Amino acid sequence: MARDWYDLFLLDQAPPEVPDEPEREEKRRGFFKRLRENMKKTREALTAEVQATLFEGDLDENTWERLEEALIYADVGAKTTAQVVEELEREADEGNLVGGEALSNRLAELLAQLARTGDDKIDLRPDPTVILVVGVNGTGKTTTIGKLSWHLRNTLGLTVVVGAADTFRAAAVEQLERWGERAGVDVVKGPEGSDPGSVAFEAIARGRERGADVIIIDTAGRLHTQTNLMEELAKVRRVITKQMPEAPHETLMTVDATTGQNGVRQAKLFGEAVGVTGIILTKLDGTAKGGIALAIANELNIPVKLIGIGEQLEDLRPFDPDDFAKALLSA
Repeated sequence: MARDWYDLFLLDQAPPEVPDEPEREEKRRGFFKRLRENMKKTREALTAEVQATLFEGDLDENTWERLEEALIYADVGAKTTAQVVEELEREADEGNLVGGEALSNRLAELLAQLARTGDDKIDLRPDPTVILVVGVNGTGKTTTIGKLSWHLRNTLGLTVVVGAADTFRAAAVEQLERWGERAGVDVVKGPEGSDPGSVAFEAIARGRERGADVIIIDTAGRLHTQTNLMEELAKVRRVITKQMPEAPHETLMTVDATTGQNGVRQAKLFGEAVGVTGIILTKLDGTAKGGIALAIANELNIPVKLIGIGEQLEDLRPFDPDDFAKALLSA
């Protein structure tokens, strides 16, 4: 059963209104259908190769090489691909898997296992919970924060304050303000070009003063290669920690799924700078191959917690490894 918003978060008390199971299941199925549609090109290419290699002919060295190539093409990454194919080949040689269907099903299970790493929940029990959101320019960070704020407020009934610490881009602040109005959450901003740390400080002060459940801090998008900006990001984190020693309780990074293996490099360097605890994989539309989610989780041990597949509110959802593997492989 796919995860939804009620499965993702750890809460002190149950949300005010939880839909009954049939309604929740219907929404899960609808999201899975969209996910499959968005990953159609990759799935069809992978399925064709799996059909040709695992269902037809003998399992020889050429079989496993072709399967490796197909997975690497899907952005699963060389290291993760090698682990998966090596295990599948070993189990096949031992006679544990007989026939193409058994091999294909086991392949999906192995991919899901590698995507399932670390603590994939978001703990909202700290009062207030501070979430720092980071990422490279153009990864959909501000929009994602708006959608997340909406769901926290309207799905879970929590009070939210957002700190617009992207002080270099007026459009980002305006976008957050529009989302704030839509979601019914407060947005704290500073003058254009002001110190991001001061905005983060003020947002936490405002949130504590108003008894907010969650405080989300937006940050300016930056390339992982910009050392001075990465240092500035680390400074924002120190400002937060100085104000609340246990905060930020969660540091989420947005990664554009269309960037392929470069996303792994980005996540690694951001993780070293600010201690990323979870990934939000965005832009999983028809142009994204999708395997990057598995590579990040397996190679960096950073769990993917949310994925975005479109512009609508319901297009941001909790990540489910089993569903994701099925969307990559199922016919």
